[in-house]
Amino acid sequence: MKSWFKSSGTAPLPRWADVALMPVVNLLVALVVAGCVVALVGQHPWEVLGMLARGAFGSARGLSYTLYYTTSFIFTGLAVAVAFHAGLFNIGAEGQATLGGLGTGLVALWLSHSLPSALLWPLMLLAGCAFGMVWAAVPGYLQAYRGSHVVITTIMFNFLASSLMVYLLVHHFKVADGMAVESAPFGEAAHLSGIHQLLAQLGVEWPSSPLNLSFVLALAAALGVYLLLWRTRLGYRLRAIGTGPGAAEYAGMSPRRLTVLAMALSGALAGMVGMNEIAGVNDKLLLDFVAGAGFTGIAVAVMGRNHPVGIVMASLLFGALFQGGAEVSFDVPGFTRDMVVMMQGLIVLVSGAMAHVVSQPVARLIHLLTARAPSSVKEVQHG
Repeated sequence: MKSWFKSSGTAPLPRWADVALMPVVNLLVALVVAGCVVALVGQHPWEVLGMLARGAFGSARGLSYTLYYTTSFIFTGLAVAVAFHAGLFNIGAEGQATLGGLGTGLVALWLSHSLPSALLWPLMLLAGCAFGMVWAAVPGYLQAYRGSHVVITTIMFNFLASSLMVYLLVHHFKVADGMAVESAPFGEAAHLSGIHQLLAQLGVEWPSSPLNLSFVLALAAALGVYLLLWRTRLGYRLRAIGTGPGAAEYAGMSPRRLTVLAMALSGALAGMVGMNEIAGVNDKLLLDFVAGAGFTGIAVAVMGRNHPVGIVMASLLFGALFQGGAEVSFDVPGFTRDMVVMMQGLIVLVSGAMAHVVSQPVARLIHLLTARAPSSVKEVQHG
């Protein structure tokens, strides 16, 4: 598993190249492969890729939708990355985000008619984090103290979360006279302000879109994860048990407790998705609001090399694919949504399963260039 995220072999990549250069190289290779496949199905590659880019970034509304999708991917990508640094493969971000949305929605249902937004929003955020944290801590505990593998348990917890949401909505929160399986709308205080609303207060005209304040929260979460993992003692311990649990235990750390803590932190990050989807867009509890963002977060973490900066950039890429892909499926005759999914899959394939194949030639080239540089300096000095 770790070979997906870290180069190995006779020519290891420098850290800067692994984090910054390889995602760009992988993306270029994936686009070339995708262009070839697009040509094979009878479409013009430049037309499709150009339309995708224009749909994602060519207008203020398109950019807003791209950043809206990006927000959820940042949360789930960070969730996967935090667990990975502790040696855990958390593929349960989908379920953890679902439970996070449930916690966010319950606070909004109960308190949105009695509290102002300034008090309600922090409570909704804390509830979402707490629900996601508990949902992820259970698989962490089962692995740490009972030997159950976290991959299996997090898979099963995804289904449990979906089933729990169905049960609660159908039997407890569904509007009595409504046909849709969803709760009553929240009070106005629970709605997280849209970016277009905030810009309007500053005199900036911006088209309405689902983009809301949780995008700022996602960027703050990325900064917080960076500071946690690389600037705190706790982050060092989490990375230590991920690198060598035996050595970490010998040094006085507790791999079991840190395993549970890492999964809890991972679940809290995934639980923040509820602020984007439940509080920022839907203003009610409903089924399947996560819409696969938890699974996309795995690809985001892979492509972003589990670094917060890389995750933000990879999330932006996948946000562009979602938004631009929707535009392509509407505007390019014969290019369906399934073909857009195919392009996304190619990027995941190249950046994940084929990362080692692509990285080795790049590593050899870097070592060749760095080996020639000192000799060139010496020739200049002697000349």
